[in-house]
Amino acid sequence: MSDTVADALAARADAVRARLEALIRLPSVSTDPSFEPGMRAARAYLLDWFRDMGLDEVQELDGGGHPALYGSWSGAPGKPTLLIYGHYDVQPPDPVEEWTSPPFEPTERDGCLFGRGASDDKGSSVIAIAAVEAWLRQPGGCPVNIKLFLEGEEEVGSPTLPAIVAKFGTLLRADAMLSADGGRASRTIPTINVGARGNTGFEVKLSTAAKDLHSGKYGGAVRNALHEMAKLVATLHDAEGRIAVAGYLDSVAPPSNQARNDTAAFPVDEAEFCAEVGAAPLGEPGYTLRERLTLRPSIDVNGLWGGYTGPGAKTVIPREARAKLTMRLVAGQDPAEARALVQAHLRAQCPPGARVEFTVQGGGSPASSLPLSHPLVRAGSTVLERLLGQRPVPVRLAATVPITALFKKLLGIETLMFAFGLPDEDVHAPNEFFRLSSIPLGLRAWVMLLQELGQVDPAAFHVKDTVP
Repeated sequence: MSDTVADALAARADAVRARLEALIRLPSVSTDPSFEPGMRAARAYLLDWFRDMGLDEVQELDGGGHPALYGSWSGAPGKPTLLIYGHYDVQPPDPVEEWTSPPFEPTERDGCLFGRGASDDKGSSVIAIAAVEAWLRQPGGCPVNIKLFLEGEEEVGSPTLPAIVAKFGTLLRADAMLSADGGRASRTIPTINVGARGNTGFEVKLSTAAKDLHSGKYGGAVRNALHEMAKLVATLHDAEGRIAVAGYLDSVAPPSNQARNDTAAFPVDEAEFCAEVGAAPLGEPGYTLRERLTLRPSIDVNGLWGGYTGPGAKTVIPREARAKLTMRLVAGQDPAEARALVQAHLRAQCPPGARVEFTVQGGGSPASSLPLSHPLVRAGSTVLERLLGQRPVPVRLAATVPITALFKKLLGIETLMFAFGLPDEDVHAPNEFFRLSSIPLGLRAWVMLLQELGQVDPAAFHVKDTVP
């Protein structure tokens, strides 16, 4: 049956692409209030699509920020109920001048569709919705019960998602979740996602004086806030790239043999990896590049500024400097504890006569893990093997998908990330794109996956399993 549905959907590939292009044209940037009209337009477009495809209970779920979108179909009694997740918000297009084509005008080049959000996450979200729609066009409907849930704050850390779950938890109850966010790990090796690193962060302000000072009158006589901030953040790592924050790794267990074997099955050439982005390698000794990216935590400075940064010169000693830090977390690390340890380190390293203050926006998200024996992994692996002729390698994401850990905590359900973006598609950067070849592959895979999961006893999704 899935072949019939997938073939019918393939015949409508142009309509699916048109859906994606229409969504890319709507500038749904969640972090910048000036893009609120684009956010509203994206919500309206998607809700209309939900209604057109025959979903029930179509509505916005408002938790005090950008609302999430919801629609359901419950015409498969006795079958599993799957929550399907995606997000309609995107990153800002900046720096706009580095785009080859306008960021919100989908443009095809060399078999790729360029535009902000094309890969993260509108491409895979459109694929998932279109697959559900294709099943609903069939006389018997979908092989599973469906609850579509599209978030509007993923790109800003999902700050009101807990409030949405608290308010609408009954609507969101399901046996398991499929995420259209997450992406594939390789163009050539089939992979299946079984987890992701967590994330947290904060902003730090370092002050050294009551006001900016004339560098001719005070240079060489007082502390310079930018100098001190540069020295301060440099203490987070040793010369070889090890994290130097006391206690930060205490809750991190050594990677299991199974986890290391899985990463070894999907090797990455470190020199080539760095050369592709014009960077030089650095990281915790004793671990391969892929292990450092997926099995080990990290601390990064995302921005550092202060003083005068305009055209020309202004001879001042800045009174304060600021930096933004993020931490990628692995199993065993609590976001609040990780932040506290890094903040304690920075306080301890702050020199006499300087002061540090911290600002936290959002609580962060812990790492997530999906057991290899879970029905979601089994079904996803079966589908990918049938499509690609090779058993997929289990991989963990280096990035973070907050909803996976959050929904496990709040709703008690596991999540399989089943997205079709690829790691070189310049997500969050200028000239983001989505390969057009991913559309037919993703559509067929999602159609097959829904049928495969329809054969699973709903109770099997709730059996606790400790297999890593």
